Amino acid sequence: MKVINLKTNNIEQDFNQFKEDLGGSLEYTHKEYSLELDNNFATGDIKGVSVNKNISFIEYNLKFAQDTIIVRNTPVTNPIYFLYCAEGQMSHSFGLNGKQRSLNQFQTGIFASDPSKDACFYFRKGQSVTFSNISINTYTEKNDDQADDLLQTQLLKTFMPSKEKEIFAYVGSYNLKIAEKMQQLEAIKQKGIVRQLLIKGIVHTVLALEIEQHNQDKKHGSTNFGSLTRSEMDTVKELSNFIKNYPEIKYTLVYLSKKAGMSPAKLQEGFKLLHNRTVSDFIRNTRVEKAENLLKTTDLNISEIVYTVGLTSRSYFSKIFKEKYNCSPKYYQENQFSTPLTA
Repeated sequence: MKVINLKTNNIEQDFNQFKEDLGGSLEYTHKEYSLELDNNFATGDIKGVSVNKNISFIEYNLKFAQDTIIVRNTPVTNPIYFLYCAEGQMSHSFGLNGKQRSLNQFQTGIFASDPSKDACFYFRKGQSVTFSNISINTYTEKNDDQADDLLQTQLLKTFMPSKEKEIFAYVGSYNLKIAEKMQQLEAIKQKGIVRQLLIKGIVHTVLALEIEQHNQDKKHGSTNFGSLTRSEMDTVKELSNFIKNYPEIKYTLVYLSKKAGMSPAKLQEGFKLLHNRTVSDFIRNTRVEKAENLLKTTDLNISEIVYTVGLTSRSYFSKIFKEKYNCSPKYYQENQFSTPLTA
């Protein structure tokens, strides 16, 4: 078993320690870190970003060659950890002898303790794992952003254990919305300040979704997908991606139910849980968003776009486009290439 001891207080120190223990190729640009690994210890990568002085985000996309434990000893900053497992399985404990709590695929976890306890992350040999860790320092530096300071204060009040308790440990329901945000993070191609702003926005959204999941679980006293199994929710996610990739198909609920191997009622329940939309509303929204992108990036005329996204009525398309974007498709298209004016 390999043990990696992180006695660090910031993300730069984290990655330098990862590099020392695991080898690989480390790159740094604009508060972003990336460690590429392909050796006897592990294959995959570890990526991270410093959101501000007190919030950092690290994503692990790895397969370890042996059972591995990352032990974080950070009494100076003593973070709250907001974890999400997008693939595989990992576990957390407070100290090497503490109780291990497992996070399966699509599960969230929130962990905090007094400064004397180490945070231990466990990875199994040969298992591909993708999981993210948003760390919120409890011993803080003053930020220039008052909104970030307020967010931090509220998180400490909610999740830091009180004096009579030593730990806060929560393993939550399965949440596929966060997995979508992780994919959006991977898809960011912009550079410079635009990239930094997009990353910061998605990290804050992921944090909000994890807190929302905790609040819902606490309210309803449950940590599951209602009447659906995890396998069925995986199927709903795959079907959602299929619809996004092929919006032009003339979908019916019967066709989609057969394709998913689920009853129409269960399929509707799955889409409500994952997207907060009915199946038909999800299809309609997907088509409008696809059309918006085509209006912005192609020379197709509106009638051609209507056909391309699987609609038949131009007037109906104009109606639902205006409902979503508050302007007509024609106006939107004509104003895409207006010459910008600068003072």
